[in-house]
Amino acid sequence: MAKAYYSTVFEQPAEDIWAIVRDFNNYSVWLADSESRIENGKSGDAVGAIRNVRIADRTIRQRLLAHSDIDRVQTYAFCDTAPFPVENYQATLRITPIVDGNRSFVEWWATFDCRPEDHVGWTHYFAHEGFAKWLESLRRHLFVPGQHSSGRSRCQPWTSVTVDQCPFAALVPW
Repeated sequence: MAKAYYSTVFEQPAEDIWAIVRDFNNYSVWLADSESRIENGKSGDAVGAIRNVRIADRTIRQRLLAHSDIDRVQTYAFCDTAPFPVENYQATLRITPIVDGNRSFVEWWATFDCRPEDHVGWTHYFAHEGFAKWLESLRRHLFVPGQHSSGRSRCQPWTSVTVDQCPFAALVPW
C-alpha cells in the first residue's frame, strides 16, 4: 500500500479553516468549475454521504467515511473506480490547531494500491499535484486582506482553481 502525504501551515485559526472545509459538499473550495451535490438528501457532514461531483463532462462519486468536528477530520473514498489507475484509494483531511500564534496545521493524505513501479509517481502526484494545489487554492481564495479586531483575515466567498488547473485534467479526458 502506498501513502501520499502533504502538510502546510495556515495563518488562520483551525476553527476558521474547518468551518469552510467541513462540509463534504463544498467541492468548489478545491475546484471552482465544479458542481457538487450530496445524494439522497443527506447533509455534507453525515458519514455515508455520497458526494456527486460534475467536472466539465465527467462525474466522480465519493463517500464520506468519517467526519469529526471535534478532531476536525474527514475521510473519504471513491464509490466507483477512481479516475486514475490506483485501487483502494482512501483520503483524509485533518486541521489541527497550532497554539503558538493561533494558526492551523493542515494535513491531507491518501492511501492506495498501485503497481510497484508506479508507487513513487502516484505518491508524488497526489501529494504535489493534488493536495498541495488544492490547499494553495484554499489559501489564495478563502481569505482577503483586511483585519478583524483579532488581527485575522476576513473570509470571502470562494473562488478556486478551474478545470484547466485540475490536477487530474491531464490524466483524465474531461
